[in-house]
Amino acid sequence: MAQSSRMYGIRADHDTDSIVMYQAYSDAIADAALANGRFVTPFSFTRMTWIKPSFLWLVHRSNWARKPGQQRILAVRLSREGWETALSRSVLTTSHPDAVADAAVHVQWDPERSIRGAALDHYSIQVGVGRGVIRTLADEWTLGIDDLTPTVRKIATLVQSGQADRARRLLPAERAYPLPPALTRRITPSDR
Repeated sequence: MAQSSRMYGIRADHDTDSIVMYQAYSDAIADAALANGRFVTPFSFTRMTWIKPSFLWLVHRSNWARKPGQQRILAVRLSREGWETALSRSVLTTSHPDAVADAAVHVQWDPERSIRGAALDHYSIQVGVGRGVIRTLADEWTLGIDDLTPTVRKIATLVQSGQADRARRLLPAERAYPLPPALTRRITPSDR
């Protein structure tokens, strides 16, 4: 069955100059990044790191900051120029294995999540930044890092206590991110 390209779109917290990505880390990595305003050791610069503009997808994946090594949720503000540069160097993870192996950046689409964790009928992007690009992301594209862990825990508590409407009011504002058409074609899976 064909899948419509309308099911794929970047929804993110963004402004004219920046876009927010979410990542989950251990206390040691989060504390060092927050103290320095960018990623530093013990963050690994030798393996791919995955960045996600969907808050709900990330908190679902980290089990609301309860998975070991993922107990801190960071909002990483990147320059839009850096974000779009990364996408311009990307290959879809569904591409030929040789192309994926050689790619500096990987793009993968996964079902977006509701506040209760249910899979939705549209997809959320996650971007794997490879070793050759990670230093640039950390040193040039990162504009700021905030710790959202207290907010994540508050939202989780509200959802668990049946107060999903109150919890939704605490979610980051995410809206359609306007990509240039050539980048949209590059990162969107073709209909099958």
